[in-house]
Amino acid sequence: MTNGSPPADGVTPRILMVDDEPDLEALIVQKFRGQIRDGKVRFLFAHDGLEALNVLKENADVEMVVSDINMPRMDGLTLLQKLDEEKVERFTVILSAYGDMANIRTAMNRGAFDFLTKPIDFADLEITIDKTLRHAGKRREAKRRQTEAEQAHASLSRYFSPNLAAQLAAGAVELSGQWREVTSMFTDIADFTSLVETLDPAVIAPLLNDYLGGMTDIVFAHGGTVVKIIGDAMHVLFGAPAEQPDHAARSVACVLELDAYSEAFRPRWAARGVVLGVTRIGLNAGQAIVGNFGGSRHFDYTAYGDTINTTARLEVANKQLGTRICVSDSVVSRCPDFKGRPVGDLLLRGRAEPIRAYEPLSPEAFAHPATANYLDAFRKLETGDRLAMPAFAALVGSGDDDQLAGFHLRRLLNGATGVTIVLE
Repeated sequence: MTNGSPPADGVTPRILMVDDEPDLEALIVQKFRGQIRDGKVRFLFAHDGLEALNVLKENADVEMVVSDINMPRMDGLTLLQKLDEEKVERFTVILSAYGDMANIRTAMNRGAFDFLTKPIDFADLEITIDKTLRHAGKRREAKRRQTEAEQAHASLSRYFSPNLAAQLAAGAVELSGQWREVTSMFTDIADFTSLVETLDPAVIAPLLNDYLGGMTDIVFAHGGTVVKIIGDAMHVLFGAPAEQPDHAARSVACVLELDAYSEAFRPRWAARGVVLGVTRIGLNAGQAIVGNFGGSRHFDYTAYGDTINTTARLEVANKQLGTRICVSDSVVSRCPDFKGRPVGDLLLRGRAEPIRAYEPLSPEAFAHPATANYLDAFRKLETGDRLAMPAFAALVGSGDDDQLAGFHLRRLLNGATGVTIVLE
């Protein structure tokens, strides 16, 4: 303030002067007329502690209080105590007679920022005000940054797990576009679009909030990033924006939990009269361009590339295969402890070469005798053994409702051979 520069953040500081001397207001206005005229400071006045409290109620943005100690009705020390009880952050400077060290010590113990002696030395007052307002400005800037960080964290928490969101809000993780090795996941509820047309609008919001809330919690628990939610569908990344050397293993563990959640979710809502289709999930790993591509005004962290396109097609492939989860070999090869069964070599639309796909299984399902029987039947199919058809027929006839085994049996009955599957 003394150097003539305006406040850096554009906020005009407001100072409350509390003193029962009748000529103080005129003196202050005279001494600081230049700063007042230029909008660098604004003064308010009260004649005792009670009046000061009323002024502060109507002017919550006052950052500095300069108060005499000896005043009628409520003295300055009592005012200090009241201000401390309000838990409002303000800087208070106490005026006291020269040598009144006992009152000065009491004031400082009650939270006074500084003190001045009376009669007032206006040059000293100006220096004290300048120093105090600099502290107030620094505190204001710190609070602004904290608010921005909290808002950024709240926004990022919609997409990222809490720990990662905190890193992103602090600027500790890179968001610019770059090539990264990731595992990509797409999920979608079968026939949900047509179901929505039959539902009461009042049902759709709680249904989706319930479903997506649970799905997102699981993704975050495994360190995944929710890239996009469109209706009931989710796009999730592992391995970005933060490095995750085990991104493929995380994704497999995540899809198994998502599958268990979605399968338990369906009967819960069926009891309320809403019959949902299965949740289909595709999983693929590889290089992709990832980053924030929303421009300067919109946050849109997403991924592009063949890895992402293939993931989407694997999710769609579940419909024809009868599976709920379809995982590419690029994921399985990165998971030494992967448990599952081969689906076949899928020739996806737009690709010249087939991709070996798998259906991941929980440890319990993998240990089930039916899995060993399926693996035996698949080996027969892969080697051209004529016993493949009866092997798959036995699986279908076991009553376990093995949709994938039924898919292969239909292929064989229609004259197909081998494990290469051309998807429509």
